[in-house]
Amino acid sequence: MSFAVPSLPSLSPLPLCNHPARPSRSSPRRSALPAAAAAAANAERERAENGRSLMRALYDDGFGSASVKDYFDATRAIMKDDGGPPPRWFCPVECKPSVEDPPLLLFLPGSDGVGTGLILHHRSLGKVFQVRCLHIPVNDRTPFEGLVKIVEQTIKYEHAVSPKRPIYIVGESFGGCLALAVAARNPTIDLILILVNPGSNFISEKQSATSSPCCGGFTKQSSLYSTLFTELRNGCIMHIELGNPLKMAMVSVADDLPPQQTLEQLQYSLPSLLPLLSELSNIIPKNTLLWKLKLLKSAAAYTNSRLHAVEAEVLLLVSDNDNLLPSAEEADRLWASLKNCRVRHFKDNGHTLLLEDGINLLSIIKATRIYRRSRQHDYVTDFLPPTISEFQKSFKRDNRWYDLLVNPIMFSTLKDGTIVRGLSGVPNKGPVLLVGNHMLMGMELNSLYEGFVREKKAVLRGMAHPVLFATKYETSSQEMTRFDEMSIYGALPVTPINMYRLFAREEFVLLYPGGAREALHRKGEEYKLFWPDRPEFVRMAAKFGVTIIPFGVVGEDDVAQLVLDYNDLKDLPLVREWIEEMNQDAVRLRADINGEISNQEIYIPGLLPKLPGRFYFLFGKPIETKGMDILKDRRNANLVYLNVKSEIESIISYLRRKREEDSYRSLTQRLLYQATWGFSTQVPSFEP
Repeated sequence: MSFAVPSLPSLSPLPLCNHPARPSRSSPRRSALPAAAAAAANAERERAENGRSLMRALYDDGFGSASVKDYFDATRAIMKDDGGPPPRWFCPVECKPSVEDPPLLLFLPGSDGVGTGLILHHRSLGKVFQVRCLHIPVNDRTPFEGLVKIVEQTIKYEHAVSPKRPIYIVGESFGGCLALAVAARNPTIDLILILVNPGSNFISEKQSATSSPCCGGFTKQSSLYSTLFTELRNGCIMHIELGNPLKMAMVSVADDLPPQQTLEQLQYSLPSLLPLLSELSNIIPKNTLLWKLKLLKSAAAYTNSRLHAVEAEVLLLVSDNDNLLPSAEEADRLWASLKNCRVRHFKDNGHTLLLEDGINLLSIIKATRIYRRSRQHDYVTDFLPPTISEFQKSFKRDNRWYDLLVNPIMFSTLKDGTIVRGLSGVPNKGPVLLVGNHMLMGMELNSLYEGFVREKKAVLRGMAHPVLFATKYETSSQEMTRFDEMSIYGALPVTPINMYRLFAREEFVLLYPGGAREALHRKGEEYKLFWPDRPEFVRMAAKFGVTIIPFGVVGEDDVAQLVLDYNDLKDLPLVREWIEEMNQDAVRLRADINGEISNQEIYIPGLLPKLPGRFYFLFGKPIETKGMDILKDRRNANLVYLNVKSEIESIISYLRRKREEDSYRSLTQRLLYQATWGFSTQVPSFEP
């Protein structure tokens, strides 16, 4: 790996990659939509074209092209000729932004101070950020307050150049303390902190005894400083930066290999990695590490006394198997102490989280919805499409067994009414609105997202219930969830403005008029539509000439049995109180509409799994709204609306009938077929 390391005699506050400031974007008010329709639509189309020309679905983000060996090679290279003090910034040459006016991302290293700890993420982050890394020379002895001023000088300059653009700071271990200290001193600057196992709990026994009650106790780690200091002095330095060697070795192993080939590659990767880990003492001298240990001690004390002043948005990434710091306990303390803090735990990872397998920092940023290029996150314009590495991780690794169990089969309808296997009946270009039925808990969504990205290279912008994006329900023990993954694949809160803007950008939009009422239906309500009486989406679709695709999906009754629904759970006192508390402050959609559609209580149903059957999708004949006289004629709009609903009900009935003809509806039959012909072979189904 190569780096552009400026040999500056002193730190320069000037940006290494300057871009003009971009004006902030604000969403139009609902009342202003009719008057500003043409202008807003043209602006959205122009921005969409700019974005599409730079980045499309399944673009190659370069993630996975670097390994831990590259980290050690780069570390040796930069330490060999680091120019001595003072600390300075460098821009990795792999970082080449592909988006308009990318925000700045500063990486603050851990106790090693080298600045190469982000190397596995340079290419992916570099496509959507201006990335700069702080390098602290091995012989530099700048005190903590001096390092704070260096970082502060940079963010003040960047803020003056682009006051409406956020600044991201990724702080690892010691760098986490540095990031918090800078944020505390600059509460008016728009900062987003991503703290990876921050060292803010690293204090001495004497300090823990005098800690302020508001910061919480430190009894478990009170002897951490003295223990590590003794180990370092005795030459036992392997514990300082060593994470999970197995996870680090897995970085070099491809994701989609059979178990035998995975083991073979790991047998090569792990032995070649262990000698590199032992070189740590040769790269960073012991006296430097002793200084870093004292520096971390002063950093923790400085930071903990200023946590109350931090106004920045904070995301904590926590390794539950951190053998160096009690990061899980520290996450609880920081989550309670900071004003705007969210947490994501990684239960199988060690201290060096950013150098371990399965961790893609860009994916985490996208999943937690903190990527933005202005003051407020914009679900439409700040969305970054899924990359090829994210797609492979989601559907060839994380959800591979789910796909194998439900083995979804998709059919679509051509313009002449012919039903064919695959999605050839769905237009290749937007704007397209897919309208269908929800299965229980939205269990069809994974298959939908995968099918459209794989076959059409199209991202479905799913209109979802706002409660899925509410951070107030998160806790200090939060892990990455299915809802986080949905954000990567385009989900956003359902609002008229969001739908309007997506149509203006000619995107693929996924809409469930039945919403939460269908996804959390009661017993005996499988495949029943709960739609409002008024045509909510038809007239807006006609305004942009959207092609409406009605679709149906069946299969939930072959996968799970609903044993406890809302009516059962509300009769249990403790559960009823929990449901009422969860729904008390939740956004109530369609509360002003009469009928069952207004009963959209959020709850978790009790399910009994079955030996899986199969999911069947059918996308109906496209309905062209372009040229339809329904913008001003409510009666015609209502007829189109009822036609879409009727078509979906017909599709559901068709699929439930035709699946009886599928010889491979049973999991056993499918496994026998795949065992004979290969698990990558497409399993046959009924003839449409």
